[in-house]
Amino acid sequence: MTKDKSAANTKYKTILFKVSGEALMGKQEFGIDPDTTARIAADIAEAQKLGVRIALMVGGGNIFRGVSLATKGIDRVSADHMGMLATVMNAIAMKMALNASGVEAVVLSAIELTTFCETFTQRGLDEHMKAGRVVVFAGGSGHPFFTSDTPAALRACEMKADAIVKGTQVDGIYTADPKTDPSATRFDTITYSDFLSRGLKVMDTSAVALARDQEIDIVVFSLKEKGGLAKVLQGNATCTTVTV
Repeated sequence: MTKDKSAANTKYKTILFKVSGEALMGKQEFGIDPDTTARIAADIAEAQKLGVRIALMVGGGNIFRGVSLATKGIDRVSADHMGMLATVMNAIAMKMALNASGVEAVVLSAIELTTFCETFTQRGLDEHMKAGRVVVFAGGSGHPFFTSDTPAALRACEMKADAIVKGTQVDGIYTADPKTDPSATRFDTITYSDFLSRGLKVMDTSAVALARDQEIDIVVFSLKEKGGLAKVLQGNATCTTVTV
């Protein structure tokens, strides 16, 4: 990866970019919207040109949500396995979108699916990151009973990321859901401890605790704004930072 002169001016040098499966639907009610994956890929390409090393973790909620099925009496472990497979489909879609944007990308899956993608190993992760590729993580952690948030934090630790950047439908973390509570106010920054004590639902508590223990910032911003990821990296975005 070629770094330009602006690389030294970015707030973070290595990030884990977390995108929910629901975000990939665009305006659809289900599935993958090619226009949305193309826009996210373009934002990643723009951010990579700043000299930042980037890996991407995708959820699977646009295709399947294991938790929802489990509440209807289906075995939770099997339901979560199905959710992991959904993340693999999303990861492959994002890899294609990144390639179309001129970004070399590779999918590393926590579950072994060698016909479709590489299996995650620490050595493989290190080699691809050193080569300047965008790594797209799939399959969560390979274990049930976790959403994709906690595996995102785990992979961020393994790649020695400076921050977990989570793209959502709102421009940060609020005191309450701004869609239902007009009095909700946005935090510019909030400590890990305050986030956990308030019981905020933007990210799993286990993911926040893991990020806290490794002193990895969590930045929450809106995916709706084109070029928002680059603005986060340059410190110009409307967002919330969870930090020490």
